[in-house]
Amino acid sequence: MATSDQGQTQELGADDVLAAVAASQQALGTALDRDWEVLAGTLEWTCRRTLDHLIDGAVFYSCQVANEATKRLPPIRMGNPDASVEDLLTTIGSVAHILASTLRSASPEGRAFHPAGMADRTGFAAMSCVELLVHTFDIASGLGIEFAAPQELCERVIRRLSPWITELGPDAFATLLWSTGRVAIEGQDDVASDWYWQCAPLSEWDGTVRKRPAAPGAPAAAPAR
Repeated sequence: MATSDQGQTQELGADDVLAAVAASQQALGTALDRDWEVLAGTLEWTCRRTLDHLIDGAVFYSCQVANEATKRLPPIRMGNPDASVEDLLTTIGSVAHILASTLRSASPEGRAFHPAGMADRTGFAAMSCVELLVHTFDIASGLGIEFAAPQELCERVIRRLSPWITELGPDAFATLLWSTGRVAIEGQDDVASDWYWQCAPLSEWDGTVRKRPAAPGAPAAAPAR
């Protein structure tokens, strides 16, 4: 089990990725008739491009984990502008299952490169959940629909990736959105654009707030920006 100073936290894994993608598909599947060329929340991408990016990210993570890559591997997918929104929504489920299978077969001691650090399988599972949940919020905001992520999953993701956040408040999803610069929380300073993750094992956390040293890289590798 991964642990932090907040106590024992259930290890994140394949089933959590599948729970996150199911929540995403359920919410976005109700909005196929909306205009997907509008911007996704505060992002510079359209809702459709953001959904396409989710597929790129899951494929990127799967390749990194499967190879125990020590550096960023060349991307094997960089969007599909010809795919329909309905097809993209189906495909995100397919690639999430590929990633889940990859995580299940990965060694607990294995590591793979991510710009935020050499992550283990729990780190990749947690980052995948953030990508899915936060970008679904971005898309839902652009489309004008509601999206509520699973609270318990959000709490576990925060404890795994942002152990310096000790007060989660009554709404863990709002805290997750705040920690990625999406929303404001009363009484809390806004999170700067250089926020980052502790994707390496928590046992290696140095007790400081992680900061991104440079701008995110290619879209497939960029954390939920």
